[in-house]
Amino acid sequence: MDGKWLIADRDLNEREGLKWLLKSSAIPVANIFLAGDFQEFVVLFERESPEVVLLELDMVGRNDWLTFRDLIQIYSPVLLLTSAEATFEKARLAIDMQALDLMIKPFSTAKVKSAYQKASRELQSKNSVSGTNIHNSYKNVSYEALFMEQVGGKEYFQLAAFQTETSEALPTLQTFLTEFPFKNLHGVFPLSDLVLLLFTDQCLNTKEQCQKAMRRWEEEFTEPLAIVIHSGRSSMISLNQKYLQTRKMLELTYYKGYRQVLESETILEWSHIDPFLTPPEQRTWVDMLTNMDIEKIKKWLYDEFLQSQVPYPDPGLVRIRLTSILAQIRRYMKTYNLDENPHFEREYRYIFNSILYDAVLYRTVQNLILFSQKIFHGAESNIRNFKQDPIERGIAYMEANFVNSELRLEDVAYYVDRNPSYFSHLLVTKTGSSFTDVLTGIRMKEAKRLLIESNKPIKEIAELTGYQNANYFSRIFKEFVGMSPREFRSQKVDMVKNEMDSI
Repeated sequence: MDGKWLIADRDLNEREGLKWLLKSSAIPVANIFLAGDFQEFVVLFERESPEVVLLELDMVGRNDWLTFRDLIQIYSPVLLLTSAEATFEKARLAIDMQALDLMIKPFSTAKVKSAYQKASRELQSKNSVSGTNIHNSYKNVSYEALFMEQVGGKEYFQLAAFQTETSEALPTLQTFLTEFPFKNLHGVFPLSDLVLLLFTDQCLNTKEQCQKAMRRWEEEFTEPLAIVIHSGRSSMISLNQKYLQTRKMLELTYYKGYRQVLESETILEWSHIDPFLTPPEQRTWVDMLTNMDIEKIKKWLYDEFLQSQVPYPDPGLVRIRLTSILAQIRRYMKTYNLDENPHFEREYRYIFNSILYDAVLYRTVQNLILFSQKIFHGAESNIRNFKQDPIERGIAYMEANFVNSELRLEDVAYYVDRNPSYFSHLLVTKTGSSFTDVLTGIRMKEAKRLLIESNKPIKEIAELTGYQNANYFSRIFKEFVGMSPREFRSQKVDMVKNEMDSI
């Protein structure tokens, strides 16, 4: 049976375009009516009683809302809505009105045609009095139940979160899931970064259905997809709690990647890690960068980030740790003036954004390795062209070799291919400190760390920081810090005890 359609939009071009798409489709239509404002819509609606309504939600003013809602509830047409506002409020209104679809402007031709096809099928289903309309079951669950604890009983639903790697594919995913023949499906809830499906508690094969949906998706689309299922049936867990647990489970894609279905009934817990490189790790990175040892860098990154086991470290801390590594690479870039090269600067910013925002850890690690290779090539080129910063390179050499008690100005100057007197002049000009002061500062920094973090005797700490005589080390330490090594250690221990007592 052909149906009557009413298209209401304030934009003339939008109205005509929507009408043309409907007429050019294979959908059987008896009449198409157009309305340019809400008053005209009400007149046509009451006079023609259309079976399908496509209305711009933004044209319904606050004072007109009750009238609009009453019309829809009395006549129960198949309802399609459009809006220029991708907001929670618009989505909530669409759900409350039991709309078949909400299309956000500007929408694509494919999206409109898909909505038309759904409306046509829904109309046929209503006319033949067969099947059930999935969307009618929304009336028992609202978006608020997902985002806020509700007063009253618990909701007995299983949740499945579908997330594409890029947000641009979400509209396509929503259409795909709405049309997929799920069984025991209660509702489809599109959110800003994922699409949430609610299955009734009677559904015993939620995972199998989701796996079939993923296979179908991969046959039709190239966009990576991840699915997380919360199958917990405990009456003690609210829908909001299940939603929050499911969303947190999606963060596992950072370690496991996409193209898989994950299922859990428990709360995901992260382990804690130190997000910053320790001084020994910093020295390791200085050595690897100085020696341009890409194989050691690759092994270090793989062992550190790609061998994690449950419980996985907090992704936020992992990202901070990666930025701590990038800071070492940044300093290396400055040593060879690579930060003045626009190409390397763009690459650096790309890596920085990858660390902050990339959805998969493995990809960030690979990007970091490739970037290290590129800056090594750039450093080699600058070495050949004598463009490296001798001071930064010299300081890096001192940081890597301060344990050597016989390290001299001449050694560092030779390493950076400069005359000792000239290098000393450059060092004072750039840092304001002499060679001896810079080297002492590096050694004292390590000495303080060892005094705080270890129980090593003073004599051993002196040797580890480049001093063969413990008494001489103690005298230099007191001149530099203002107290002896033992006093410094005792003071730090007392501070820690006081902090613990105050907790």
